[in-house]
Amino acid sequence: MTRIRLRLSVPNSLQMGCITLLSDLGLQDASAAVARGILMQHCPGLTVTDISHEVMPFNKRQGAYLLASAYSSFPARSCHLAIFDVFSERIPRLVLCDHNGHYFLSADNGVIPRAIGNGQGRSWLCFEMEKQHTFTDWLHAAGKAIEQLQTRTPEELQLPPYMPKQADPPPVSADGNSIDVTVLHIDRYENVVLDITRRQFDTLRGDRRFRMLFMQTEELTELSVNYNDVREGNKLCRFNSNDHLEICINRGKAASIWGFRMNGQHNDIKIFFE
Repeated sequence: MTRIRLRLSVPNSLQMGCITLLSDLGLQDASAAVARGILMQHCPGLTVTDISHEVMPFNKRQGAYLLASAYSSFPARSCHLAIFDVFSERIPRLVLCDHNGHYFLSADNGVIPRAIGNGQGRSWLCFEMEKQHTFTDWLHAAGKAIEQLQTRTPEELQLPPYMPKQADPPPVSADGNSIDVTVLHIDRYENVVLDITRRQFDTLRGDRRFRMLFMQTEELTELSVNYNDVREGNKLCRFNSNDHLEICINRGKAASIWGFRMNGQHNDIKIFFE
């Protein structure tokens, strides 16, 4: 008897890149490994890559910043799963968004719109939790959605279109002459990333000079391009590769020296436009 083997091919337009994971689960226990394992059950042929699991608990702004910083470096049709504050809403949901050739999945808590921009991409509802459902059920729903997206589009899956919760509006100047900004992220080198982008800064500044005051006595009045624009040990501010303003010390640890902390009570930073 001759055996005939049928090989099903997936069109190039549907071939998936990989799966990325971003969460505030930390690495102290098995939670991140459980998430990876569930995804591998549903998608054994896909690479699962961690962006980070060390986002501050429930800090969706920091998570969105890291997601926005990383996703475009991955192959097209990658799936980016953001695991934050799944139970923040009265009815927890799993939302899918298609943007710039990438798929994003998260709870409906504003993380995706903040990462890619409000109103960007197309969105669908994948899963709506009921009383008996658990966090593990939510992860399995994400794994199933990614598994199905390997061979079908959201339209072919007949997912209902959905408008996700929008991100908070960008910072605005209360009086036109000053703005308070917050610490968004502290990186490995203890550079202090602020929650304001180059575009937002330029819009507020116009053609005026600026003065940044922080920790009550420290002041910066010029933008640098690179760290070595100032002498070693000197402070500076610059826009990083993700177009966010940051406070740094050339070969120093800005966060430790000035006492900046994520969610800190004394991260007083004010920018004046003059």
